[in-house]
Amino acid sequence: MSQISTSAIGNGTTAYASDIVVKDLDLDVSNRVKDDTPVLNMCMAKKRKVVSTLPLWTNDVYRLPQTQANQEGAAVSSALAESNQRANLGNYTQIFSTVISATGSARAVEQSGGDPQAYQEVKQLIELMFDVEAQIVRADQIGTKYGNQSGTAAGSGATVSGRRFGSLNSFAATHSFNTTGSSTSTFVTYTNGETTDSVSTQSGLVIGGTNGQYLGSVYYGASDETNSQFYPAIYKQLVTAAEKRFNAKIRTVVAPTSLRTHLSDTFPTSRGINRVNSERGDSIQTYEGDFNYTYEIYDSWIMDQVGVSNQIYFLNEEVLQWGSLRDLGPNNEIFSNADASLDQFIMEGTLIVRNPAGVAVLHDISATATAPTLNSQGAGPLRPASAVGRLSYWGGSYF
Repeated sequence: MSQISTSAIGNGTTAYASDIVVKDLDLDVSNRVKDDTPVLNMCMAKKRKVVSTLPLWTNDVYRLPQTQANQEGAAVSSALAESNQRANLGNYTQIFSTVISATGSARAVEQSGGDPQAYQEVKQLIELMFDVEAQIVRADQIGTKYGNQSGTAAGSGATVSGRRFGSLNSFAATHSFNTTGSSTSTFVTYTNGETTDSVSTQSGLVIGGTNGQYLGSVYYGASDETNSQFYPAIYKQLVTAAEKRFNAKIRTVVAPTSLRTHLSDTFPTSRGINRVNSERGDSIQTYEGDFNYTYEIYDSWIMDQVGVSNQIYFLNEEVLQWGSLRDLGPNNEIFSNADASLDQFIMEGTLIVRNPAGVAVLHDISATATAPTLNSQGAGPLRPASAVGRLSYWGGSYF
């Protein structure tokens, strides 16, 4: 009587006629880390319900200081009343969907991952979150439009269907560019109106237009940009400009994964001693920065996928929200299709930035660019003041 070995019963890879081994089944979807979608996680932590496809919110702006030297017993009249103008901001909702289908036979057989319908549901809902994150961090003004249900992304030529909300980039109140010239005429504002999807351009850092478009319908670029390496002086310059006159302290940094090592090497030079939060097991996560608070750094591989691999977001997490019109769930109007199941999962919502002062973008960063000339304290040259701009016009209101 011969000994039974795997050569007699097969090993799971040979011809089915002689291979009688029952395969080892892995029933789990591969793990992912929560930080795959860092900005969406920040928004979802403060999710709120919205009830229209164009939710609005108020953005208060503050006047500059003025001389106060009133006379004793001075009369009061309505002519002395302060301006009560305020600006509404808004962003259209976007529909995200994934469809899962499997035949009855495919669901009946024993297989790796178990029921393919259930397996794909878990996997594709994770992928759906990637899609939402991609729209949040991408660098265009696309969408925010209901008319014609279509639009074209500036510079890409790609045509899309359906409403798309304005990205985080289009809500950033402060931008830092690295241009070869010093004139603001090098800047370009891409704008599309509330009733049309055609894109127009104008020079200068101006939000809105003749119709006072909602923030989220614009995107900024520069005609003569050149990349530079990251160094502490330019992020200090950006944050200082961003926080001026607004209570929106910036403590969070979101950078492309491709710049992760570059930032890790250069951020600590912002101080002689840097403090690293080693409990997170990641030396890039937190640094003691200037202005008496600690920066927390997240990297986003999705930024590399959507054309913002040379940008770094500086955020106050408290100003970000997810406005949910429809929470993620199955479309109950989709039923089985004969001997096949057909499920659709839908979520509809939008990005809400309560205070755009809490969002700033550092443009034109590359680890392979020419290194800046640093002084003995490790500080590099500041960018021209005209290239670091706080935007001063929203929804018809200047500030």
